[in-house]
Amino acid sequence: MSDTTATTARFTRFARWTMAVLLAVIVWGALVRASGSGAGCGSHWPLCNGRVVQRAPSVETLIELSHRLTSGLAMLMVGGLVVLAFKSFPRGHCARRYAGWTLVFMLGEAAVGAGLVLFELVADNASMARAMFMAAHLVNTFFLLGALTLTLETTERGDGMRWRGLWPFAQPGRGLVARLLAPALAGTILLGASGAVAALGDTLFPAGSLRQAIGQDLSASSHLLIRLRLAHPAIAVVVCVWLLLVAAATRRDHDAGQAAAGALAWARRLSVAIFAQVTLGLLNVVLLAPIALQLAHLLVADLLWIALVALMAAVLCPTSTGTSSANAGGSLTATQTVAS
Repeated sequence: MSDTTATTARFTRFARWTMAVLLAVIVWGALVRASGSGAGCGSHWPLCNGRVVQRAPSVETLIELSHRLTSGLAMLMVGGLVVLAFKSFPRGHCARRYAGWTLVFMLGEAAVGAGLVLFELVADNASMARAMFMAAHLVNTFFLLGALTLTLETTERGDGMRWRGLWPFAQPGRGLVARLLAPALAGTILLGASGAVAALGDTLFPAGSLRQAIGQDLSASSHLLIRLRLAHPAIAVVVCVWLLLVAAATRRDHDAGQAAAGALAWARRLSVAIFAQVTLGLLNVVLLAPIALQLAHLLVADLLWIALVALMAAVLCPTSTGTSSANAGGSLTATQTVAS
């Protein structure tokens, strides 16, 4: 194994572990919200309840504090990833750029989390400000995972992403899927943001039965966060159909000899994630959103997003068959580590 190959393998391995830790931290953050533990450290940040060592901490404090500690670990790992990227790859390599963006969005995660605590948008706060913060938090999380996915998927691609390929009428010779990607990305981000608001409504206004939940959703006198829950399944239907079209278009391009190497595998993973997410969404509705299902729903949403971004990388950052084969499982390995 050459020095260059060994360096790339070491960087990829560390990036996969970083992805695994990030996914775990994200899911734990959802547990903080779903369990009502957001105020476990009071309105203090970065200290917990104004002190370093906690005396007789409550369960809520332990949940919130552990989330902060693991978030700090994730921050250190992302910082290390940037340093390793600059040591491992030459100037101008796209892995450097996307590792840098991963750090930017990681700092954004910390800023949004601090804002939720300092502005007391936690626990039983049912304001629209909190809803907007939660939506922004989810969008930033998607950008964070997307940047890290691109870091993984482009470690051996020296030409970088050809972003003009996302324009619906650009480079038609590259296949149908390239022209479907931009709406797919935007729709998935919107779907995730609406899901964050719907999850907040489920946490703050739990229903005792499915019939009661439907009645709350349809009542004009219900809190706005309850009525906004209806938007999420409506958006989900449209976006999931579009994502299935993307997967089908990838298979069509593959049969026509136009699909980039690795794209078909990611399209299959995307399809699996879509069906898993729809199933979990239906179970959440029927079973009144138990915490375990909420966490699983968020994890699969993140895996779906990773698959979509990786598919985009395969389409917009073409490479040789051998290189693509080496990269095609990059972020998938990390996601499998967490899912298992």
